[in-house]
Amino acid sequence: MRRTAGIALVAVFATAPALQAQGPRGSDKLTLNDYMDWESVSAPQLSPDGKQIIFGRGWVDKVNDRRSSSLWVMNVDGTRQRALSLEGSGPRYSPDGTRVAYSKEGLPRGTQIWVKYLDTEGPGTQITRLEEAPSDITWTPDGKSLLFRVSTPVAPSGTFKVEGAANAYKPSGATWTAAPRVVEKLAYRRDGTGFTTETVSHVYMVPADGGTARQLTFGEYGVGALELTPDGKTVVFSSGPRTEDSEYQWRQSDIYSVDLTNNNVRQLTMRNGPDTGPSVSPDGKWIAYTGYDMTNDTWIDSRMYVMSIDGTGHRMLTKDLDRSPSNLTWAHDGSGIYFSVQDKGAQNLYFVDLQGKVRQVTTGAHMLNVAQITPTGFVIGTLSSPTKTGDIISFDLKKPNDFKQLTAVNADLLEGKKIGAHHEIWYKGADGWDIQGWYILPPDFDPSKKYPLMLSIHGGPHSMYGVGFNFAWQEHAANGYIVLYTNPRGSTGYGSAFGNAIKNAYPGKDFDDLMLGVDAVIAKGFVDTRNLFVYGCSGGGVLTAWTVGHTDRFAAAASQCPVINWLSFVGTTDGASWYRNFEKLPWEDPTEHLKRSPLMYVGNVKTPTLMMTGVNDLRTPIAQTEEFYEALKMMKVPTAMIRFNDEWHGTSSKPSNFIRTQLYLREWFQKYSRKDPAATSN
Repeated sequence: MRRTAGIALVAVFATAPALQAQGPRGSDKLTLNDYMDWESVSAPQLSPDGKQIIFGRGWVDKVNDRRSSSLWVMNVDGTRQRALSLEGSGPRYSPDGTRVAYSKEGLPRGTQIWVKYLDTEGPGTQITRLEEAPSDITWTPDGKSLLFRVSTPVAPSGTFKVEGAANAYKPSGATWTAAPRVVEKLAYRRDGTGFTTETVSHVYMVPADGGTARQLTFGEYGVGALELTPDGKTVVFSSGPRTEDSEYQWRQSDIYSVDLTNNNVRQLTMRNGPDTGPSVSPDGKWIAYTGYDMTNDTWIDSRMYVMSIDGTGHRMLTKDLDRSPSNLTWAHDGSGIYFSVQDKGAQNLYFVDLQGKVRQVTTGAHMLNVAQITPTGFVIGTLSSPTKTGDIISFDLKKPNDFKQLTAVNADLLEGKKIGAHHEIWYKGADGWDIQGWYILPPDFDPSKKYPLMLSIHGGPHSMYGVGFNFAWQEHAANGYIVLYTNPRGSTGYGSAFGNAIKNAYPGKDFDDLMLGVDAVIAKGFVDTRNLFVYGCSGGGVLTAWTVGHTDRFAAAASQCPVINWLSFVGTTDGASWYRNFEKLPWEDPTEHLKRSPLMYVGNVKTPTLMMTGVNDLRTPIAQTEEFYEALKMMKVPTAMIRFNDEWHGTSSKPSNFIRTQLYLREWFQKYSRKDPAATSN
């Protein structure tokens, strides 16, 4: 569960004085005013001559309530940073370095591909007129064309032929209700997109100086992320099963290639399981990819494999690495592959040679995303840590931990600001598991005082809280809270056994791990145990709702975009795979679905519990929130339901809704803060 009609704000959300003042711009702590000026960096790319770096610089469009991006360029040492285009993202240098292709809003509507000549003044040129947004924009080696993927209509093959016949009854000039949508596919909608039955993703090519885009792949089977071979003749990609019953093939995908001269598609892998992320070697002879053999485990760390370009000679390279490789990048001499690994809350660069010897290249408590590695071993990427907000860095593979920070896009905002201190903890979870977590202290922390604590629970449930800078948590800390976040069992980054430890037991033992994390921080002596608060979205919303049904120790809770009733959820979420997270189908035996549903424990709830969900949510549909809200109201438990407009899964994609989420959380927690000295129950 990774990834609006408004509700009237009754007296419970009358603006509190503590929430009116969000801090002047001269405040010495982070405020929500700072968020509106917060910036980010993305997609750095080195020019072919190695002298410049182009990148996206994200910012908040306050007037239009959206996050936007402009294109910037700088010298390779970080000097002469300057804007190249006021709007644009995902820049890609042409092979000769004279042009840049990028994405930007255009005509007739939506995102289009643009190209800008770097030796001329003025704006770039729009070269596509697409009805859907393009992705994976790639230059051909000769610089004459661009490849990309785009959602493409598929001819319907349905049972019904009603509309043509129905129109025979329509009087001339009549205005009839729009035709109903006919649904016959198992997967017919997706969160963030809506109904998906009419389109699949296909590969197109367009001349780099503009023209008509030419479709290269066809049919009802879509194309995943693509990679072009060095000779420009073949596209390698991943795709789901190309069989009549493909919609029933769970966790199945393979690597394919398409010959651009004749559009012939060839299947290169045939595993019972998923193969994804193909990366072609510089000499065009090999393909590296990730995958694993199918089991019914809920989490399986993938392995890296390599095969010949024709699909022969498959072999595993990372047999002894119990972590999932990602972002595969071949060494320029073809000796092996660099890749990213998430491990214990951090992300670093690793390398494996073609004999399967793995070594870690970078170390440190940070989130490092490598964007490019040159033949000389010069690396550029982005890096964030508990105290670094995310900027472009460079380093040499010969000195892999000697990072040079090239941008400082939020340095002006942070000047003079006190940031909450960040601390790592390890503690014993239930059944003896070692659990990792972190807590952030208020900037003016005084160890002789007691502070309220917020427990933040991640979603997924198979995902990982990392050590990157988190504005939301730091802003909560700036308002006087200790923020605790942990990776209980089921989290990724700790191996397959740890991730799979919640198989057919979620939520459950992960709840025990979370509570023991709260105890570990309380034992340090600076937590106000009367004022413990808990919140989370998606999988975190599930565990929040589970928590209030199993303990009264929290003064208040906020369950965001949760699952409340597994029986009603599995058939209404945007995919049928959740049926497979139970030993039996619900019509065979609903016992497990009921036992694991927070709704079944609503009779135990005494904790004031806020519900917040986007009305467009198709991942954890808002009906789940409504079920818990109605149940809590029936039990006369203090509750409120906040229905976020223009949000799919989550409540913070819009800048205004991020601000609202922060404020709603704290106002709810402040309202139910315990002022009396009575001890709370456990």
